[in-house]
Amino acid sequence: MEKGKVLIVEDETVFRLIYRGVLENEGFDVVEAEDGKKGWELARSENPDVVLLDLILPGLTGFEVLEKIRNHKDTKELPVVVFSVLGESKDIDRAIDMGANYYRTKGIDSPTNIIGIIEELIGNRKK
Repeated sequence: MEKGKVLIVEDETVFRLIYRGVLENEGFDVVEAEDGKKGWELARSENPDVVLLDLILPGLTGFEVLEKIRNHKDTKELPVVVFSVLGESKDIDRAIDMGANYYRTKGIDSPTNIIGIIEELIGNRKK
């Protein structure tokens, strides 16, 4: 049984491959965007259950994508997990203040840790 759809917005191919593999292995449907502009388009057109969002992206930055998601009537309730190499408190605080549900640092948090967060967010949406 499919657990839900996750949109990965990440410009680094290796991270997209790792997370796609882990998520699909856990039964999630995965959609990918390699830049912020496509990520924003897919957030609207694909109706994902959760967005896994990098901050350093070509086109639109992750902060810009997050702002668009939170300010659009169709996506404002969409759960967003920011995962980035930016681990400074100012970046974390900014993302949370802008409406990110979680902030995880790439290279520190394992993909399995992020799976638990995604399952929690999807479970909360389906209640």
